Amino acid sequence: MEKVAAFTRKRALTIVFFASLIVFLMILGRWLIAYSNDSSPLLTVEGRQMFLSELGWEIDTASEETKELTLPAETNKVLDEYNRLQLAQGYDLTKHLGEKCTSYTYRLTNYSDDEKTEVFVTLYLRGGKVIAGDIHSNSLNGFMHGIKPIPKA
Repeated sequence: MEKVAAFTRKRALTIVFFASLIVFLMILGRWLIAYSNDSSPLLTVEGRQMFLSELGWEIDTASEETKELTLPAETNKVLDEYNRLQLAQGYDLTKHLGEKCTSYTYRLTNYSDDEKTEVFVTLYLRGGKVIAGDIHSNSLNGFMHGIKPIPKA
C-alpha cells in the first residue's frame, strides 16, 4: 500500500509562505532593476544639455561642477523658501527629505539680463530624474529663479 501525504494546515501555510516569498522577491527584483536603470538621458552631460536646451537655456559643458549631497531629513526656513520656488515649477523637495541626490551646475551662456554677471544653472537629480533646479547669480546683488521659462505678460 502507498502512503498518501496528508494535506495539513502546516503544509498549506508553508506553501502560502513560499509562494508569498517568491512574489515578494520578484517585485523587489523588478524595483531594483528599475531604480538602478542607467538609461535616463539626464545621466549624461549631453542629456542634461538637451534638457536645458528644451527649456531655452544654453550651457558651457566644460564648466560642469558635480556634487553628491544628502538633503536634510527635516525642513528648515531656507529649505522651505527654496522649495516654494521648486513647487512653482512642479518639483517638491519634501518628497526627497533625507535622500541622496546629485547636483550639476553649469555656467549659462545665453542669459541676457547682464553680460557682465556670470549666471549659473543647477539641476538636482535623483534616480535619473530632476527633483529641483534653479538659475542663479553669485554676484553681490545676486538672484535666483526657476529653470522653467517665466511666461511673458
